[in-house]
Amino acid sequence: MLTVFVGGQHFGLPDASPFVTKVIILLKMAGVPYETAKADFNKAPKGKIPYIKDGDGPLLGDSSFIRQHLETKYGANFDGTLSAAERGVALAIERLCEDHLYWAVVHNRWMDRDNFNKGPRHFFDETPAVIRPLIIAMVHRQFRRNLKGHGLGRHTDAEITQLAVRDLAAISDFMGDKPWLMGHEPCGADATVWSIVTSALCPFFESPIRKAGEHHANLMAYRDRGMVKWFTETQHAT
Repeated sequence: MLTVFVGGQHFGLPDASPFVTKVIILLKMAGVPYETAKADFNKAPKGKIPYIKDGDGPLLGDSSFIRQHLETKYGANFDGTLSAAERGVALAIERLCEDHLYWAVVHNRWMDRDNFNKGPRHFFDETPAVIRPLIIAMVHRQFRRNLKGHGLGRHTDAEITQLAVRDLAAISDFMGDKPWLMGHEPCGADATVWSIVTSALCPFFESPIRKAGEHHANLMAYRDRGMVKWFTETQHAT
């Protein structure tokens, strides 16, 4: 049995991490049976989630390499009949989400004090009280460093919002009236794009990015369509 190591359902989302959500969608697309288990970051091969263990194989980290594993071992065809050019476009939009929009979502959740206090701070509720403030401060500093190292964290809040709003507008413009990213059926890139767009539109958090995204009716419909298709068991706040 393949095991996916996850963060857990939070904020009305299938998982707090859109990359965990991405892998779960890919598994559902591929029809591969799986189970989930709580992740231990000390055991994560790349120090992040998701990671998987497939039978007697080694732990495998990073959602992109997990996708490749599903394609290689199980013959999963996530792109169906997409042409080479269409696959290139799908990958480019996927990378826009993973390497840019995602970090704006991270900034909004972790660097906004109110959002942090109502959201990520509770990831540490089971940490012993005597060391909890130290652990929270350490992890918070690490996120700040990661954001600065990425580059997005060097901008002002208003500038980050401006950039993320353009990301969402670009995705909306590309999708048009298509139900899924590339057409009438979801492809592999939808696992990523849907997961990160849905995180950006999460109503649990106050965010000018979310408020701007809500003006794109096709993105809101995309969010809801994917929730029904893949996560009917997840309570989704609206």
